[in-house]
Amino acid sequence: MIGLLQRVTDAAVHVDGTCIGRIDAGLLVLVGVVRDDIDSDATRLAERLSTYRVFADDADRMNRSLVDSGGAMLAVPQFTLAADTGRGRRPSFGQAAAPDEGQRLFEVFCAAVRSLGVPLETGEFGADMKVKLTNDGPVTFWLSTR
Repeated sequence: MIGLLQRVTDAAVHVDGTCIGRIDAGLLVLVGVVRDDIDSDATRLAERLSTYRVFADDADRMNRSLVDSGGAMLAVPQFTLAADTGRGRRPSFGQAAAPDEGQRLFEVFCAAVRSLGVPLETGEFGADMKVKLTNDGPVTFWLSTR
């Protein structure tokens, strides 16, 4: 699984003009599910993202995690993260998980985040979403379970 995290001061996701998820300070995470990912990948990614130290401590060093800072997460499913962009001018999505399995593993991921006590909002799997954010820093990292 892939998680593209962005530290934000606020973020929101809209579907058909309606806000379906919104957070203040925390992490916006775009989540990609790759073919052959399993439940343990979803759980591991949730744990890594929730405890990844990207928030400033008292000395202004990135030493605090989302769990430490008390922030929230907005998780947005994004199959395009699994694209193969190595050749040509058009991405190939052969490495992305099948839609049913992608949705199931996204839900496993979300349950794992919630079990860590992190407030979570989500996008809608398979929907045409509009995501708005204010990137803080900017701070952006790409994490993978592979």
